[in-house]
Amino acid sequence: MDLGGTKIQAAVVDRDGSVVATHRTQTDVEGGPSKAVADIVRCVHACAPDLSGIGAVGVGVAGQVDADSGVVRSAPNLGWRDFPLGDRLETVLGIPVVVENDVRAIAWGVWRHGAGRDIDDLIVMFVGTGVGGGIVSSGQLLTGDRGVAGELGHSTLVADGRLCTCGRRGCLEAYAGGWAIAARAREAIEADPAAGQAMLDAAGKGPVTAVVVSQAAADGDPLATELLEETGRYLGAAAVGLVHALNPRRIVLGGGVVDGNPFLVDAVAAAVKADAIPIFADRLDVRQSQLGPQAGVIGSASLARRRLAQGAAETGR
Repeated sequence: MDLGGTKIQAAVVDRDGSVVATHRTQTDVEGGPSKAVADIVRCVHACAPDLSGIGAVGVGVAGQVDADSGVVRSAPNLGWRDFPLGDRLETVLGIPVVVENDVRAIAWGVWRHGAGRDIDDLIVMFVGTGVGGGIVSSGQLLTGDRGVAGELGHSTLVADGRLCTCGRRGCLEAYAGGWAIAARAREAIEADPAAGQAMLDAAGKGPVTAVVVSQAAADGDPLATELLEETGRYLGAAAVGLVHALNPRRIVLGGGVVDGNPFLVDAVAAAVKADAIPIFADRLDVRQSQLGPQAGVIGSASLARRRLAQGAAETGR
């Protein structure tokens, strides 16, 4: 399962990381966590009507997750706090459920089945509605003291900067997340309606979203292009700081914003090459994720399979 601010996606994933069946629906944020549980269960049964052949359900959630208890501590884009998602789903489904931060799960999937397969020091950054991350260091997925390491989107980019959905100011997500790109676009249109007319036309009767900005930029609109190039500079500046802190061999970028604007991968690579201390950058490469829109479900399933194996090993001892 991949649970985010805009979609709920389910998939049956085999041991090789291949998607066997998939189903998705829109996230009903207003319906709250109980509605999400019902929608997740429907998606699970749509993919696998008979759960007898399913070993476990992995759920990647866009937020801070206590992986040991399966409690979603905070999910700003969903409006959740301290919700016991793992217990609720296990009660309904009757099989083991593993809950993890979505991009930490993606990082595991990228390392096992994607663009990080051949290296042991990896940063994964996914830019969608929000900005999430995961870190593999010396062949180990970093979890931190409370199991919440890798919240790259809520690292401070600008001191006392833009307000983020987490309630703090200056987070990377408040500049580069999909919701933030849309907010910056609306501010730019308000400041100069004539310059923003192409984005308003692309939006039609709907709101100006990050997708609208991408569409307008693809059509050559200067303001939309400037907004996305600025997004690339924000992501690049954040990447330089991460490179100096973690010394990765590779950075993998993905998510809807990157998939819709692949030039952002080159922008991040150029920023690291230009601004990082040479010994940190001379062997580093920056790549786009190979897993596409299936990254979340592949990562969640792979991490759930890992947890099952760990549990079996501990029981065996």
